[in-house]
Amino acid sequence: MSSIRIECVAKEGYRIGESPVWDEKESALLCVDITGRKVCRWSSVTQQVQAISVDAPVSSVALRKSGDYVITLGTRFAALKWKEQLVTTITHVDKDKPNNRFNDGKVDPAGRYFAGTMAEEIRPAVLERHQGSLYTLFSDLSVVKHFDQVDISNGLDWSLDHKTFFYIDSLSYSVDAFDYDLQTGKIGNRRSIYRLEKEESIPDGMCIDTEGRLWVACYDGGRVIRLDPETGKRLQTVKLPVDKTTSCCFGGKDYSEMYVTSASDGMDKDWLSRQPQAGGLFKITGLGVKGVPPYPFAG
Repeated sequence: MSSIRIECVAKEGYRIGESPVWDEKESALLCVDITGRKVCRWSSVTQQVQAISVDAPVSSVALRKSGDYVITLGTRFAALKWKEQLVTTITHVDKDKPNNRFNDGKVDPAGRYFAGTMAEEIRPAVLERHQGSLYTLFSDLSVVKHFDQVDISNGLDWSLDHKTFFYIDSLSYSVDAFDYDLQTGKIGNRRSIYRLEKEESIPDGMCIDTEGRLWVACYDGGRVIRLDPETGKRLQTVKLPVDKTTSCCFGGKDYSEMYVTSASDGMDKDWLSRQPQAGGLFKITGLGVKGVPPYPFAG
């Protein structure tokens, strides 16, 4: 275990860094700064970060089969052309809720883009409750709403056999599982597979490894935890030098590196002076497991 190494590869001071995704073609790590309204790309080759500013809170980014990216922006699904820095709206959701925005999103193994909404926060993790919903953008650009009454729609991923969908609504302090139909994208039979301990704080972004275990970033918990979804047991805890760890994904040449985003919103000067890397992008090596490459949006 002593071979685990954590380094801050980009000290960007993101307000709310989120949605890390490995872009194999570019040998780069994509992520967003939600309140900073930026889509960012850190090159593992040059170690430099490029950023594109957008006109609303941007909460997730995903690869697109036809090239470039799709993002969730405000309450819109949108397309992003990187070189041209061009954003085009695909469709709107939650039109009756002007105070809402999208939060985390991810593409399923069939190329559908899942993303959920929430009310804008008054301060971190404080907001009007039950305002969010979970949506899917299909490849024909139609949208389906799965359910509402969500507090903070967050981490999501699929089991290796694609028969289970994992999902986090942060303020439930639970990692949930649903039966998943890959043919239709339908979900059902919701159940909790892990409840967070007090010191783990708030479950945020999540990813899966090639052994079928889940990794969950713990917001205000300063860690990522590894869970066995079959037994509901925590297998491992990796602590980071910042409290506000927001999400995680695997990347690098063979997907053996883990990337973790973090936030600095809601931290005062004193707190920031103790955690100067808050809002940075971290790389963890030596975990001894690999991740699953991200799926591109098929539309």
